[in-house]
Amino acid sequence: MLKLLGHELSGNSYKVRLLLELLGLDYDWVRVDLMAGEHKGAAFLALNPFGQVPVLQDGSVTLADAQAILFFLAARQGDGQWLPSDPLEQARVVRWLSTAAGEVRQGPESARLHHLFGVKAIPIARAHEKAALILSQLDQHLLHRQWLELERPTIADIAVFPYVALAGDGGVDLAPYPNVRAWIGLIQALPGYVPMAGLEA
Repeated sequence: MLKLLGHELSGNSYKVRLLLELLGLDYDWVRVDLMAGEHKGAAFLALNPFGQVPVLQDGSVTLADAQAILFFLAARQGDGQWLPSDPLEQARVVRWLSTAAGEVRQGPESARLHHLFGVKAIPIARAHEKAALILSQLDQHLLHRQWLELERPTIADIAVFPYVALAGDGGVDLAPYPNVRAWIGLIQALPGYVPMAGLEA
């Protein structure tokens, strides 16, 4: 049985949970109390020395990092729906996993951490600037397509979706980005979609 360790307000935990649901896989959800610092305790650090959620356990296998877990689950499924086997197509999908860990993290995710969780060390003006840049690029990319790559939903979409859709939590307005908002709606309409707080369908 798969076991997912995470927190209900973590967008990175959510993206893994969302893919598990879309794949129709059985799993156990184990809540890690971030507010109490459980992720910095010895038991959790033995699973992920970086002290971050999510962590996926699959028998004797333990994996950390949301993007890595998405890749593992999609590749493990093996049908090519969420992760293609063609090297060029795969590279195009993986590019967006990097974007999720880079530009999206620096922009919407950082702004959300500042506003929602009070992480004052984050330079909020810079986070809003980064958010505007990546959202503008996403909106342009989605001008003539429904999905980020391959004309179908892949883990590219799942990786980028949560913190973009939660941008309002960080004081970032999605109104100027109609193509992004349409894409969010398409993801929320997928069979098996499950929401998290702030992302009810």
